[in-house]
Amino acid sequence: MKKLNLKKLRSKQPEQPPSRITNETVAEHREQILAGGRRFKYPIQYARHKLVFNAVAIALAATILLIILGWWQLYIVQNSSSFLYRLTRIFPVPVAMVDGEQVRFSDYLVQYRGSEFYLSKYDQLKITSKDGQEQLKYIKRESLNRAVVDAYAAKLARQKNVQVTEKDISDLIDQQRNTVNGRISQQTYDASSLMMYDWTPSDYRLAVKRSILRARVAFAIDDKAKNQAEKAAGLVASTNGDFAAVAENFKNDGGEKVVSGDSSMINLVSTFGGLRVSDLKDLKKDQISGPITTTSDSGYYFVKIIDKTDTKIRFTYLFIPLSELDNRIAQLKSAGKIREFIDVPQAKTQEDTAASGTPKSN
Repeated sequence: MKKLNLKKLRSKQPEQPPSRITNETVAEHREQILAGGRRFKYPIQYARHKLVFNAVAIALAATILLIILGWWQLYIVQNSSSFLYRLTRIFPVPVAMVDGEQVRFSDYLVQYRGSEFYLSKYDQLKITSKDGQEQLKYIKRESLNRAVVDAYAAKLARQKNVQVTEKDISDLIDQQRNTVNGRISQQTYDASSLMMYDWTPSDYRLAVKRSILRARVAFAIDDKAKNQAEKAAGLVASTNGDFAAVAENFKNDGGEKVVSGDSSMINLVSTFGGLRVSDLKDLKKDQISGPITTTSDSGYYFVKIIDKTDTKIRFTYLFIPLSELDNRIAQLKSAGKIREFIDVPQAKTQEDTAASGTPKSN
């Protein structure tokens, strides 16, 4: 039995390859070596494919999770952090739609964040208090309303071929650097906007661009105010600048209220209801000028100089307000063509904001 078993074991042992490589055995040796290498090649190749698949799956899951988290933070929590604001500057997610035009979340946040920053830092009001929460509701609504108007104005600007260049922005900022205490440097100006509203220079330039574009569109579409200004020009000339009498002629005109009034002594570097007072510096006493378009979307002015010094000026005025842009926004809202994607309730202001039609100096 032992002999048989030994024979069986010997028969099961693999045949040893020849120790010498000859021309007849070289192919056999090559195949043996390649077969040994395949044991290491194919398992690694399989693992690499699996690794790529797992990496893609993890990246996709992480992206979906980040999108859901970002959506929850923006639309549900309404997080207004600096990080999310910068993110919305890169990714143009909408906060609302107006007449088919997307209202960018970043346009809403830049307004809201600036007002919130000023309120918490300079208004001596605790945001966590009841009054503070009411103020936040108000500035949220105002910021969203402004973003909606800006987006609609951008749509109308494309239709009317209204444009704002970088030079237009730089020129307006350059004029704003003239203050009552003298001209300030660009660095001081940028530091001021950062300190007051937490706006970087690029944030402020975007805000200025939207303001200029909104004003130009408001003037471009308001034919009624334009016709009133043309009519007023003739009346002003015939009454020698009796603005109160001219305003009476528009009392039953059916449009926005045309008003007259007197200013106080105003510094030449100030603004008055959107009117740039520096535009009046070359006028002489008793001289009448107009119509003058405001730098904002306010309207037209006629002015008569009453008194002036080297630094200040006083005048009477006739003011013709613009209304078409606001009317169109109201019509779109009543027609359900403004859709908001965040819940911003209407909030009461602490001041009476009923339209009196009388502009105030800034």
